[in-house]
Amino acid sequence: MKTVTIRLSVIVFLLMASLFSFANSEKSGNQEVKITQVENLYLGKSAEKVWTIRYSEQKNPVTITLRKIAKGKEYIVRTEFFEVVYASTKEGFGVKDMRRAWREVPEEISSSVLNKQQIQNQKALTPNSVSDDYALELIASYLPDLLNEDYRHLLY
Repeated sequence: MKTVTIRLSVIVFLLMASLFSFANSEKSGNQEVKITQVENLYLGKSAEKVWTIRYSEQKNPVTITLRKIAKGKEYIVRTEFFEVVYASTKEGFGVKDMRRAWREVPEEISSSVLNKQQIQNQKALTPNSVSDDYALELIASYLPDLLNEDYRHLLY
């Protein structure tokens, strides 16, 4: 009797676990991400480098522009529909408020696409400054979570 109860419990547990893993298999973990540096581009005085990130078969890539600031580096992440800044300083790496002068996407559009709670959660992703390569990996990993669920199709 105990054996039947244990087996039944294990089967129910495995069934529940498989249902949860299936429900969470949204397009985030299985997507191919390609980061490419844009070469031979006049960037002006304030921009240092530019990269693009493509998630799978996305037609319009996400553009990341590196700007050096007094306290470190800022990575401006931009598409046609949203923009956000990740900063790498001696205090750490995470989302930062964007300067009004750097805005290109209307704030109303960007704020409806971006998840306010996730912006708060991503204010401190690491406690130290990071290299450009690691910053790009972090941005590519965390950016999909930054979008409201109804707008994730903008990346995938």
